[in-house]
Amino acid sequence: MKLSRTLLVTLLFSLSLVAAKALANNPFIIPSPPNVAGTAHIVMDFDSGAIITSHEPDMQIEPASLTKIMTGYVVFSEIRNGRIQLDDMVTISHKAWRMPGSRMFIEVDTQVSVEDLIRGMVIQSGNDASVALAEYIARTEEDFAILMNQYAAKLGMTHTHFLNSTGLPDPEHLTTAHDLAILARALITEFPEFYSWYSERSFTFNGITQFNRNRLLWQDSTVDGLKTGHTSSAGYCLVSSAQRDNMRVISVIAGTDSANQRIAESQRLINYAFRFFEGHKLYEAGQRLQEARVFGGAKDLVNIGVNDDVHVTIPRGQYQNLEIELVIPNKLNAPLQAGDQIGSLQISFNNDILAEPAIVALESVEKGSFFKRLFDNIKLFFKNLFSFGD
Repeated sequence: MKLSRTLLVTLLFSLSLVAAKALANNPFIIPSPPNVAGTAHIVMDFDSGAIITSHEPDMQIEPASLTKIMTGYVVFSEIRNGRIQLDDMVTISHKAWRMPGSRMFIEVDTQVSVEDLIRGMVIQSGNDASVALAEYIARTEEDFAILMNQYAAKLGMTHTHFLNSTGLPDPEHLTTAHDLAILARALITEFPEFYSWYSERSFTFNGITQFNRNRLLWQDSTVDGLKTGHTSSAGYCLVSSAQRDNMRVISVIAGTDSANQRIAESQRLINYAFRFFEGHKLYEAGQRLQEARVFGGAKDLVNIGVNDDVHVTIPRGQYQNLEIELVIPNKLNAPLQAGDQIGSLQISFNNDILAEPAIVALESVEKGSFFKRLFDNIKLFFKNLFSFGD
């Protein structure tokens, strides 16, 4: 009986070791992303920029009214730069007044404020409002499109080319799901004071009330933007963003068959991202990580850290499996200027590098006196001598 009990304990212990080893080798299981309708889609973590799931993210597509996200970005940039104001009055041209498609119903030769035009473009998707804003900023819509492309290049939207401010079809008016995610992320980051307009459900102008076409605003309380689009050639498209707890995601879907389908499929993508992934802010900009030895300087140690906030996106519940390695040279020589890159952080998960932010000097270190440099060189000589062969 005692022998049997010993064998049982031994067997259970062995099985527990096998189970532990199996868990270590298979620390997580993430289901495959949903198969969704449409020609292209992408889901991006707002903070880290990580791609959670995608399909044909770099295939060029017609953006339809998703174009107006860039129109808004340019308008907001002009306001930030002080070249226009929200209360500026814009005289409506014949071209703006007669624009086909969705409209906010502005009248020719009347004056409308920049703020009303923005809300008419953002909430009502007004083509007339988009052209009026473009003409006010750049005199012609064609010149405004040049600005759009310049901003697109600055943001790294490498597969995008705009020809108008509205998204009316043209064979050369193209973008990608990935580029639209980049654009949405930039707009939310740079213009939070204007982004709130994208969550408004209706707008009344000239006695006419129209409702936001993004029905996710009604369906999911965590969704607070961004923009719908549709033409017969582009299909039904939607760029949306949602925030739950401390995580925000951006979803882009293009080429679905109906308004209902773009809503349903966007919801599936958003739910998948939040259900199976989580974001973490590991370090803040300017945060001191540790000190590093400096040779030949007026002081021996320098504080080192990161220039920008460091965010990562990982499978939910796997924070403990992150691996972080600080990579800096064994020898740092003065002088150093604050902000000089001296190394990097390698942040990895499951043997994949998630991020590799630069490690910088957080303060300047001037060159030391002649005798200080000489003394440091002697110390370095003996350090190298005794470490030889290690």
